[in-house]
Amino acid sequence: MSEAATTRQNELRMERRFSAPPDAVFDAWTNPDLLQRWWAAGPGWATPLAEVDLRPGGRYRLTMRDPQAGGEYTVGGEYIEVRRPDRLIYTWAWEPAGESSRVTVDFRADGDGTRVELTHSELTSEESRAQHEHGWNACFDNLERVFA
Repeated sequence: MSEAATTRQNELRMERRFSAPPDAVFDAWTNPDLLQRWWAAGPGWATPLAEVDLRPGGRYRLTMRDPQAGGEYTVGGEYIEVRRPDRLIYTWAWEPAGESSRVTVDFRADGDGTRVELTHSELTSEESRAQHEHGWNACFDNLERVFA
């Protein structure tokens, strides 16, 4: 179950608990092979590209594909903070030349699982916030299936 709320205009905050330890959830968020199993905006979508240079100043690039419409959507950015298995902070921009925003992901041990706290900030509009909320919820649903 997820929770979403805006604490400031155009900021998205979400939480979700996963049935896996923090190391495993952090790896799912940062290992290209694992990202390709869950990072997409729908259960039938694919992730044909996942590139990760996991270090402060390193870059990432992820592409998801909608099989029905055939569209591909690519996001990329730079890692600002990498603290395994506790925290990731990175920039976020859709290609080509999309708005730039920031994602902070905290991984907290919660019994035999992990609570992920995501803050997506610096979004430029309420519409963008709503679109990202939809996308992150779908990604979280996919990740839950990976750990089920």
